[in-house]
Amino acid sequence: IENWAAAITPQTRALYGETVGNPKGSILDIEALAQLAHAHNIPLIIDNTFATPYLCRPIDFGADIVVHSATKFIGGHGNSIGGVIVESGKFDYSGYPTIADPSPSYHDLRFYETFGHYGFLMKARAETLRDTGGCLSPFNAFMLIQGLETLSMRMQRHVTNAAAIAAFLNEHPQVEWVAYAGLAAHPQHALAQKYLPQGPGAIFTFGIKAANPRQAGKTFIESLHLFSHLANVGDARSLVIHPASTTHQQLSDAELRAGGVGPEMIRLSIGLETTEDLIWDLDQALNATA
Repeated sequence: IENWAAAITPQTRALYGETVGNPKGSILDIEALAQLAHAHNIPLIIDNTFATPYLCRPIDFGADIVVHSATKFIGGHGNSIGGVIVESGKFDYSGYPTIADPSPSYHDLRFYETFGHYGFLMKARAETLRDTGGCLSPFNAFMLIQGLETLSMRMQRHVTNAAAIAAFLNEHPQVEWVAYAGLAAHPQHALAQKYLPQGPGAIFTFGIKAANPRQAGKTFIESLHLFSHLANVGDARSLVIHPASTTHQQLSDAELRAGGVGPEMIRLSIGLETTEDLIWDLDQALNATA
């Protein structure tokens, strides 16, 4: 929180963070951050994509605006692209000219004066959506609504699988570390219990123990049978990626570590398959790197 406070200047217009951080699965202290933001009369915006509304409701802890990539767990099947904005209706936007001042394209309508604390959302609907267009097609909207119908059941299975797999990896001889806040040894385990009591989601990372982690990571990926090698997350299928040999391959080991993405790091997005099958797949792939 001290680092956030030190970064605030007179030009700061909002604080923005993720409930569950990508890729290390860090847990944000939403309540403390909301208090800091409100002390400076600025809103707190939370990306709740990895947690979903089922596992965490940031507005209950003081967040003013919550956003989701509905492409992930809300849709749940990696077949639709869309996003969600949720507003608490509690923040005072009178100090934000684009919301409080007259809007020339709406006969000098003042969004904050007219709609009160929902001025931001009405501004987004009436002006931003009008000017940029809606990216979400009717069919994708239909698919996302279908996903919402099973969100609670799916998230229960996602979290159950993730917890079991994290515990398994934590004891595996070919694993250096596991960054999953559901494990008691995680430095933010207490925050996870506070904000995500049903579990800190199903996306986490671990490090392969090897003399040549880049090659070991590549071998691990190539040895998997059930996990899909994709950069996406939040799918019904279990997904895996080794950044050092794919998305971040242009960086040196030192640059990777400086960015918090070491050459040994593997990211998992745990799906809905049978737990034992996923553990078997990970075990045989890890043993292939020995």
